[in-house]
Amino acid sequence: MSQEMERVEFTQEMKKDYTILVPNMLPVHFGFLIKVFEEYGYRLQILQNGGQAVVDAGLKYVHNDTCYPALLVIGQFMDALHSGAYDLHKTALLITQTGGGCRASNYIHLLRKALKKAGLEYIPVISLNLSGLEKNSGFQLTLPLLRKALAVLAYGDLLVLLHNQTRPYEVQPGSSQKLMDRWIDGLTRQMSVGKGLSLKEVKANLNAISDDYAALEVIPRPITKVGVVGEIYVKYSPLGNNNLEAFLHEQDCEVMVPGVIGFMLFKVDNRLEDIKLYGGSRAKYAVIDVLMQYLTRIETAVIDAAKRHSRVVAPSAYRHVKEMVEPVIGYGCKMGEGWLLTAEMIELVESGYQNIVCAQPFGCLPNHIVGKGMIRRIKNLYPKANIVPIDYDPGATRVNQENRIKLMLAVARESLPAEKTPETLANV
Repeated sequence: MSQEMERVEFTQEMKKDYTILVPNMLPVHFGFLIKVFEEYGYRLQILQNGGQAVVDAGLKYVHNDTCYPALLVIGQFMDALHSGAYDLHKTALLITQTGGGCRASNYIHLLRKALKKAGLEYIPVISLNLSGLEKNSGFQLTLPLLRKALAVLAYGDLLVLLHNQTRPYEVQPGSSQKLMDRWIDGLTRQMSVGKGLSLKEVKANLNAISDDYAALEVIPRPITKVGVVGEIYVKYSPLGNNNLEAFLHEQDCEVMVPGVIGFMLFKVDNRLEDIKLYGGSRAKYAVIDVLMQYLTRIETAVIDAAKRHSRVVAPSAYRHVKEMVEPVIGYGCKMGEGWLLTAEMIELVESGYQNIVCAQPFGCLPNHIVGKGMIRRIKNLYPKANIVPIDYDPGATRVNQENRIKLMLAVARESLPAEKTPETLANV
C-alpha cells in the first residue's frame, strides 16, 4: 500500500469538532496565529507540555539518530496524546513541511510511524506547507488566511524585539513584560473580531507598540549584549534550547534574536530563485512573488516602527542582510537555514551584538556547516566576534550548556568596561 493511501486525511467533517494540536516553537507568535486560524473555523491548541517526559517520549518513538528538533516535536505530540487530556478520536496534529533538503520535510512520516507504533494511526496529521506536498480537504491555506497569518508575525517580531531591548534597563521590574502581556491581550481581542489584520491596521498597531515601549522608564547602563542564532526550532523554542533566553536574562544580558519574518523571506526568495534557475510555472512564480512583496511590506513596517525611537536597535532589511553575506558564503547554500544563518551572525556583530550563541541541534548537518562551520571565517572578518556553538541533544546536560555560555560571557565582560563610553551608553 502506498504512503499516500495510508495517510489519514483531515476532512471538512473533522474541521467542525476536531482539536488540532500544535508544537510550541514560538510562544508569542503562535498565540497570534491561532486567532487567525480560529477566524477561519479551525480549533488549534499550542502544546505546553515539556521536561524530560517529552524527551523520553521522543526517544521511545523516534530512532535516536534522528535530529533533535524532530525528536522533541514528535515527543511533545506523543506525550500529549498519552496524557489523557484529549479525546483521541477528535484530535488532529499539525506539523510543518518546508519542502527543502532539510530532514524537517520528513518529520511528518516519522510522526505517522510513531502513531502507528502506539496504535494511534487513525489520528490525522496535517501538513502545513507552501509546496503542495500534501493536501487536506478540511485544511486549506487560502491567500487571505495566509496574508493575515504572515501579517501577525510582525506583531510577534516587534514585541519580542522591544521587550528584549527594554527588560534589562527597566526602572520598574516587570514593566516590560506587563506591557507585552497587555498588547498581546489587546491584539488578541482585535483579531477575535477580525480587526488588526489589514496592512494599514498592522502598521498602526506596530507604531503604537513602539511608542508604548518608548514611554517606559529605563536607565541605560553597561551590559553584555548577546545574539542567538541556530536551527529555527532550537533557536526559538524554549523546549528546544532549555529556556536559553530566560537563562541569558538571568545572567544580566540583553538578548537579540533575529525575527521570523527574515526566515520567511529567505524561504520565499529561495522558491523564486529556483524557478529562475531551473524553470517552473509562471503562475506559481507570480503567486510567490506576491507573497514576497507582501512580506517585504510587512518587514518594512516592523523596521519603521522600531526606528521611531533612537534607543532601539532596529533589524536590518532582508535585502541588506543578503548583500552583507555575499562575500562570505554563496546563495546556493540554502539547506536548512542556509546562508541566512551566517548572515544573521554577521548582522548581529555589525549591530553591536558580537557575543553570539549558535544553537547546534544534534543531527542537523546544514546547521553545522552554515553555523559552526562559518565561525572562523566570521572571526577573521570581525576580530571582536565572540561566538560559542552550543550542542542541544538528548545526551547534553543543561549544566554543561550553561557553563559553556558562562565562559563566553566571561570573555565578553572582560572587554565591556573598556568599550563603554558616555557616547555609546547614550545609544544603549
